[in-house]
Amino acid sequence: MPDTRAAPASQWFLYLLECADGSVYTGITTDVERRFEQHRNGIGARYTRSRTPVAVMGSLPCADRSEASRLEAAVKRLRAEKKHELVQRIRSSEPAAVLAWLAAPRGKGLGGPPDSPLDP
Repeated sequence: MPDTRAAPASQWFLYLLECADGSVYTGITTDVERRFEQHRNGIGARYTRSRTPVAVMGSLPCADRSEASRLEAAVKRLRAEKKHELVQRIRSSEPAAVLAWLAAPRGKGLGGPPDSPLDP
């Protein structure tokens, strides 16, 4: 799994959490472990207050907050099985390969969301 410790303030991460009910929560932060603990303690998103997070499934470093926000919106549009596929890609690929997968047009089992979050 990628290093999820806090980086310089300018480093943003997209992260995915596994919740107790089996659902996947997606968010962005500059410190994945701190944010995970906040979610576990009921601080933060309403979604995770009612579905306790049990693990950080993966995180992806982003160029800046803007890219992290675009990716978050794109991942939230994915079906659960694609989110799980994304986690496997995060765990086994370089960040550039994961970003390319997210940017690829959907169809015939390829790629991520219909509108690339990376399009200008």
